[in-house]
Amino acid sequence: MSSGSHTTEEAVSGASPDDGPVPPAETGPTAAPRRPGRARRLAALVRREAPRTVLAVVSGVGLALAFPPYDLWPLSFLAVAALSLLTRGRRVRQGAWTGLVFGVPFFLILLKWLHVVGWDAVVGLSVAEALFTAALGAALAGTSRLPAWPLWTACLWVAQEWARDRLPFGGFPWGRLAFANTGSSFTPLAALGGAPLVTFAVALAGGLLAACLATLWSLRGSFSPRRAVPALEAFGLAAAVTLAGAVVPVPTKADDAADIAVVQGNVQQPGMDFLGRPMKILDNHATATEKLAADIKAGRAKKPDLVIWPENSSDLDPFRYPQAYDRIDAAVKSVGVPVLVGALVDHPSKKGYVFNEGIVWDPKKGPGASYTKQHPVPFGEYVPFRAQLSKIITRLQRVPRDFYPGDHTGVLNVGPAKLGDVICFEVAYDEIVHDTVDAGAQALVIQTNNATYGGTGQPEQQLAMSKLRAVEHGRAVVTAATSGISAVVAPDGKITQQIPEFTQGVVSARLPLRDETTLADRVGAAPEWALAIVGLLSCAAATVIGRRGRTKDEKGQQ
Repeated sequence: MSSGSHTTEEAVSGASPDDGPVPPAETGPTAAPRRPGRARRLAALVRREAPRTVLAVVSGVGLALAFPPYDLWPLSFLAVAALSLLTRGRRVRQGAWTGLVFGVPFFLILLKWLHVVGWDAVVGLSVAEALFTAALGAALAGTSRLPAWPLWTACLWVAQEWARDRLPFGGFPWGRLAFANTGSSFTPLAALGGAPLVTFAVALAGGLLAACLATLWSLRGSFSPRRAVPALEAFGLAAAVTLAGAVVPVPTKADDAADIAVVQGNVQQPGMDFLGRPMKILDNHATATEKLAADIKAGRAKKPDLVIWPENSSDLDPFRYPQAYDRIDAAVKSVGVPVLVGALVDHPSKKGYVFNEGIVWDPKKGPGASYTKQHPVPFGEYVPFRAQLSKIITRLQRVPRDFYPGDHTGVLNVGPAKLGDVICFEVAYDEIVHDTVDAGAQALVIQTNNATYGGTGQPEQQLAMSKLRAVEHGRAVVTAATSGISAVVAPDGKITQQIPEFTQGVVSARLPLRDETTLADRVGAAPEWALAIVGLLSCAAATVIGRRGRTKDEKGQQ
């Protein structure tokens, strides 16, 4: 691996590491040396950093375009390469600034679907998430002088995502490099080490490409084939990492299967007020199910083994409102097979709290086993520090009740299938999906309600996560959405069927049921922890080496 060790800071960055030139002191019998004013120093700094800042912004925009709905996945490792070059040889604080201005436009574009809530929410969350890329930029600058720095670059990307997936309030994993590569040459690597390994490979390929370019830059004016060998080695390694997924087998063979039907009932209107009048959404899903039952009776459709409704398909608590219970029960009896129903259910003992549940509803026995969402979304499904914040941010009053988290995985027996229920944003969290498969799920169901963000690109981003989870766990994944996009994803990550947004419909499919686990299932979070720790250790090593270098310089000047 080429480290580009001959590349000087000036050659790679195009700027001196000093804060800026100090004008010479005035001459004359009464003149005294003086430093330029703070405003002049700041202006000089801005002029000097402007080109790098613009390039960082452009690179952040490029990374955003790697994600759905744009899906230009090669831009993901090109953006990594750009950030690596822009931070290479820089001071830590300069790297932090570069990482920040890289991250802000990236998240602004990626999360613009939040404008439905308010553009202040988009900006606030984007800046908060960009603080992690600022820390990444600082770490990249600090480790860029170490041998084999592209390797530490890749580990640091994993470490940054590890932190962002968990902090604060349980984290927000949107924007992981792996989620931009759910249909790329990197995707099969998910079967070996999950989403963290895909992120590592993408970042390693980008780091190696940066090393190649940095080495070539250092040879300008003195190029020779022999001196270009390290650059060719780095490029060859980058290509090998990019194509490594081609040799990774993705297990898809199933010992059993079940016929399913996914109902997308649609909503009255998109946006924050998607619920419309009470019972409207429930009526939509019940009506679509009854149409399916009529088609089965007339011989126009095959009777499924089970039916799947999405999250919030019942907009009223069926255990509190008899009309909701009766409407669900009638629809389930009409089709004659178990139905997985999504509903909000009042907490039995804590007033003001609700469960977000998937309920197995049997045509003979009625409601049975259920799964409660374990990871409610902060500020969307519950409000941290409600008493204090709701007085300042009155919009939070639109979240009148807090969702209460569940305490177990969602493995449910629905007809002949043992399904792993995962609700909405939980698909983004590695641990929840892994624990569900580890508990015995033969296929995964993502019950979701994206009606608030319909037409914004958010449903496409979430569906991409389902594709990655399919490959990671070797399981078929069914996404059931109230307003779309409902889809069936095969264990190899390919979408076999889907219903467009804001369309009422039913999709039928033969769902493979698999008991075999992937290597990613067996190793769990170990690769992520190992890579993140290596990244942090590289920062520690860079700090120690830097201090020793400064100590030697100080001794040499004495």
